[in-house]
Amino acid sequence: MSVIRSRDNARVKAWVRLADDPRERRKQGLALLEGVHLVGTFLQTGGRPETLIASETAIARPEVARLVAQGDGTAVVLADGIFRRISDAETPSGIAAEISIRRGATDPASSPGCVFLDGLQDAGNVGTIIRSASAFGIAHVFIGSGCADPWSPKALRAGMGGHFLVQVSAVADLAHAVARFGAKTICASAHGGMPLDSLDLCGRVGWIFGSEAAGASAAVAASASQSATIATPGAAESLNVAASAAICFYERERQLSKRGARS
Repeated sequence: MSVIRSRDNARVKAWVRLADDPRERRKQGLALLEGVHLVGTFLQTGGRPETLIASETAIARPEVARLVAQGDGTAVVLADGIFRRISDAETPSGIAAEISIRRGATDPASSPGCVFLDGLQDAGNVGTIIRSASAFGIAHVFIGSGCADPWSPKALRAGMGGHFLVQVSAVADLAHAVARFGAKTICASAHGGMPLDSLDLCGRVGWIFGSEAAGASAAVAASASQSATIATPGAAESLNVAASAAICFYERERQLSKRGARS
């Protein structure tokens, strides 16, 4: 297998743009995964990469060689220094995959339960919420136009494979999507909402999470049927939004388990 050693190689330049530029990801409909766990999860869930990319040193490692062998002949090997150019990680793992981003948005009206993200600008928070949604069996995550790119390397790392277990859809009008859901929609708020554990969380639920600084936009918050606040007896002003989301999902699971009312 030949090794690409030139940073001027056209494919290397294209992968650098995918790693760095959300506009390029949207234009091409492609993203880059990096790491043994992420690439392995993608393959295990039936994903078929456009290209598997390994560094010259890493391909000698058994766990990387096994992934490369699953690539149906798509594997490309890069010199270690060239691989570092496409890597977003501080310590590159030596294995990456160029993948197609799933196109098409789910109709919120058909979702059994979902999450709406409004104005979250930190890609790590976006990815972590996607990971938590997948862990609690939430089917869909709808991403508003003001959010960080859920297919950025940082969001994908934080998602830990959750992107391949839920449907992640970008929507231009999040308030309309919330209204379209047509069931209980709960907007998380740092202050002034109903106590989370006082709400009935059985049945179809759509969760709304806004930015940590400003919360959900006025239009999106107004489209929610309820507002919820997590009680925090400590001195911190508020919780990280991704931590708040995980607590909300857990509280719903607790109620469903207690009532024997899983849906």
